[in-house]
Order: sequence, then C-alpha cells, then structure tokens
Amino acid sequence: MSTDAIPYEYTAPPARIRAVMDEAVGRLSRVDELVAELPQTPPRAPDEEGAEERLGEVTVTHRFVDAPGDGERVRWHFVEAGPSDAPVVVLLHGVPDSWWQWHYVLEALGTDHRCLAIDLKGYGQSEKGTGDFRQEGVAVQLEALLDQLGIGRFSLVTHDRGTPVGDHLVARAGHRVVRYGRGQQHLWHLHPDLHPQQAMFTSPDAPATLADARRLVVTAYSLLAERAVKTSDLVRTVQEFSYDGISTAVPRYFNSSSFRQEWIERRTRLIPRWKCPVLLLQGADDPLQPREFYTDPHIAAMLPPGSGVHLFDSGHFWPFEVPEETVSVLRDFLR
Repeated sequence: MSTDAIPYEYTAPPARIRAVMDEAVGRLSRVDELVAELPQTPPRAPDEEGAEERLGEVTVTHRFVDAPGDGERVRWHFVEAGPSDAPVVVLLHGVPDSWWQWHYVLEALGTDHRCLAIDLKGYGQSEKGTGDFRQEGVAVQLEALLDQLGIGRFSLVTHDRGTPVGDHLVARAGHRVVRYGRGQQHLWHLHPDLHPQQAMFTSPDAPATLADARRLVVTAYSLLAERAVKTSDLVRTVQEFSYDGISTAVPRYFNSSSFRQEWIERRTRLIPRWKCPVLLLQGADDPLQPREFYTDPHIAAMLPPGSGVHLFDSGHFWPFEVPEETVSVLRDFLR
C-alpha cells in the first residue's frame, strides 16, 4: 500500500468489538473489591548503582547512567542481565509498567543475550524532570544512552506506550537495529473509540489518578487482561509505579502528542524508514486493539522483508499473562 496519497480516515472496529468492550468495561465493577484484596504494597527503597537482584537462575544488575539530553543530561535507570559480549536486546515497557514487565524475559534470555530493560523517562527510577517528552525526543535521548553504553547493533522489544518511542528509535537507527519486536500498540489502523486513555491522561485530574498507583494498576489489568496475572507481579508493578514524580511526569507524553499525530507519523515517515524485520506482537483478545487490524494482508507488504505477526493467546498484558509463550516467541525471533 502506497503512502503517497493517504486518506486520513479512521478504520471502524470490527462488529464483534462492541460486545467485547462492553464485557471488559463490565469488569470495572469489581475494581474496589480487587483493590481491597491486593496485598499491601509498601514503597520500595530506591535501588543503588550496581545493586543486584536474583531472578530465577539469573542475577540482574540495577544501573543508573547519565546520558546527554534535555539540555544537559538525563538519568536513566535500567536493569541489565547477560554476558557483556552477547547480542544486545533492549526492552521498553508501557503504562502502568516498568522494567519489571520484562522480568520473565530477563530470567530466560539473560543467559545468552545482553538484556537491558529500561525504565522510560518519567517512569520507575528514571529521570522525571521537565524536558522533552515527545516520543521522538525521548527516542533521541535513548539513542544517546545506547551510544554512551558503547552499544552498536541491538534488537528492540517494546510494549504498549514504549512502542511509539520504539517506532522513532527504529526509524532513526536504521541498520543498527537487528530486529524489532513491536508490541501491543496501534499501527496502521486506528479509531478514537480504541484509545480512551488519551482523554484520561490529558485531563487536569491525571496526576491525582496516577498517584493512586494501586487503583490504576488494578483498573488497567482488570480492563485489558484476559488471563490471570500473578499477584506478585501486580504488587511489584504498583511499587514500581509509586516512585515520586511519576504521576506528574507520565502525562507529559500525552500532552506532547496525540494518538492521531502518532498514527499519521507512522504512516508518512516512520514505517517507510524501518529497515529490519518487524514482528508485530499482539494479544489476540485485547478489547482496544482488534486482532483484525494486525492480520490485514496489506500490512505485510509495507513492512521490511522477514516481518510477521504473532497473536498471543492473551489480552493486552502478554508479558505477564503468558510468560512462557512470550519467552518462546521472542527467543525464536531473536535467533
């Protein structure tokens, strides 16, 4: 499909989606009950540079690195696993998540890949000061971080709102990116009914909503997950989203762009600049991202050779809902 003359018209969701969305919204009636059932989530003390954490048979290291950005520097927190000379895999999370979203992947791939699970700027223990929160601006700063770490070629795996940043990073880095596992985000098709979070995150009430990390996490996972998520993963997700400054920093992304703007940028200047194989990673039962939008045969023609799509037997949060399938698919793709 040519991008020379694009009609900027939304795609109507499949007929089945209305019932699916109504059923998902119906789950919200249980949020108060689920919040009360969730074990206590005491704040975590911030990690220190070089602190180690055991994930199964793999020991991961917490890193804090200052890299160029926002006039002077941006402080990044990421968790690293694997041999320093192994193929590099960079992992970017979404909302309301952190590096912890990838802990099953770190545990499985950290034996033979150098894995970097990064807290995006504004999240977790990364920088939360004012600055450039455009998706493209954050991609530029991430590239500066990789340069500072001496990383040349790398593969990228993303989820949810980490993906718009990843789209720009892959377009910028060209052949430096070996493979792109593009996870759980709108691509070619879009409709306003399918991104209600834009209104929530741009509301004046957004900082107060995000400050209640416990309720935010339970609400998001109740609405969008189709399979059970371990309580321990929900607890750690709440803790990682509870650090000071997150509630005011994260809305800056949504106030710096819109879903429509991202959509047009992908169609006009990002997708044509992707050089590496792209694997679209989508939960088959995400009510806000219909699987039909990603199995459209026109998509294969617009992506680089070797690209494809994998539909997880899950909802939106497949790294937690189906961790074994996630690891298996990523291992095959990265191989």
